[in-house]
Amino acid sequence: MNTGDTAWVLVSAALVLLMTPGLAFFYGGMTRAKAVLNMMMMSFGAIGVVAVLWVLFGYSATFGSDVGGGLLGNPLEKLGLQGVLDTGEGAPLVGSIPEIVFVGFQAVFAIITVALITGAIADRAKFGAWMTFAAIWVTVVYFPVAHWVFSFTEDANGNPTGGWIGQGLGAIDFAGGTAVHINAGAAALALALILGKRKGFGKDPSHRPHNLPFVMLGAGLLWFGWFGFNAGSALGANAVAGYAWINTLAAPAAAILGWLLVEKIRDGHATSLGAASGAVAGLVAITPACSALTPMWSLALGLLAGAVCALAVGLKYRLGIDDSLDVVGVHLVGGIVGTLFIGLAADPNSPAGGQGLFYGGGLELLGKQAIAAGAVMVYSFVLAYAIGWVINKTMGFRISSEHESAGIDVSVHAESAYDIGGRTSGSFQPMLERPLKSAASADSHTSDEKVDA
Repeated sequence: MNTGDTAWVLVSAALVLLMTPGLAFFYGGMTRAKAVLNMMMMSFGAIGVVAVLWVLFGYSATFGSDVGGGLLGNPLEKLGLQGVLDTGEGAPLVGSIPEIVFVGFQAVFAIITVALITGAIADRAKFGAWMTFAAIWVTVVYFPVAHWVFSFTEDANGNPTGGWIGQGLGAIDFAGGTAVHINAGAAALALALILGKRKGFGKDPSHRPHNLPFVMLGAGLLWFGWFGFNAGSALGANAVAGYAWINTLAAPAAAILGWLLVEKIRDGHATSLGAASGAVAGLVAITPACSALTPMWSLALGLLAGAVCALAVGLKYRLGIDDSLDVVGVHLVGGIVGTLFIGLAADPNSPAGGQGLFYGGGLELLGKQAIAAGAVMVYSFVLAYAIGWVINKTMGFRISSEHESAGIDVSVHAESAYDIGGRTSGSFQPMLERPLKSAASADSHTSDEKVDA
């Protein structure tokens, strides 16, 4: 055991956990004022559901001994984390860190992956239905896919016995471009189709972000936590972590410029929302590639991802798919761009050691990257659609039209984020949504009635 490596991975795990509250701010600021609490609650709900299942059987299903030809770990082998709790001289290790530390680090990856999906269903999903979906999806989709990508084990004879994508196929995904972003983006697309459009989608100006400072704060917290996400995946305080760290700085910075350039040319304005979204798009794209590209290629990837994702988010209006907060346009598209770019620009002298097309490697690595991206996308979409369809047909996934008009915060959680007038009405209707009284009526209101600011 190396104490320096252990300390770094523990800190990285805390940074990645912070990303989920950061995501809550990022998504919460992009919703309407009467939906911000629900948006944040879905992220915190993901923490509760996924962490519990991870301790019970999720870690074992992801990193237990393979039981299906690279498809799944044994969910009973380390049930309740048995076998990884020894802290003495015989403590099991993953590389140079205690396995129990690795358990925590991978747990927060599972949490943020599930939370990412929520942006596609803002304003209109029942909280109980979302929690049910989260529990089922993480069990039948995330745990197996994470095994495909992140599990690297060998038998006594040195034969590979890990996941079929990372160890079997040999595709490169350092920190989760497939297992996290493509996985979540495909599920988000499925749920957006199941739930349908919000009322007034594409027409109602109230669907614009209600708090852009929240969005900027959330993007900053995500970027801060992402250094743990990517550099922490080196599982050590070493040069590989430094390599990933620099690329995690370079790509999102270039992606901001790429997104803002598209905005300026297309719309005439470079916006704060665009800057925040561009940073996240660059972070998504560099996640699988941060150990495979030089910093110069990371700048190129970031610029490309920022521009492509900026163009992609506008397609939802043309296609009529209400991906509320652009999970598909940023995470699915950005994850695909980053995963495939490895096949083009992977440097054989990088820590990952892949040889991309631009370095004379031909199309072999690009083909592997395409297979990995396509397999995860199809698997996640099909199962997410099936799970969502069953939930919708049984318990119902979408709130009623009346509750959507009144505001999901009030109708589902009996809370309102903002109390502009000093107190909330007896019906808990958010004061921001109550009709403004005329100036003349202000002279005649009684002690039981306050004029909204």
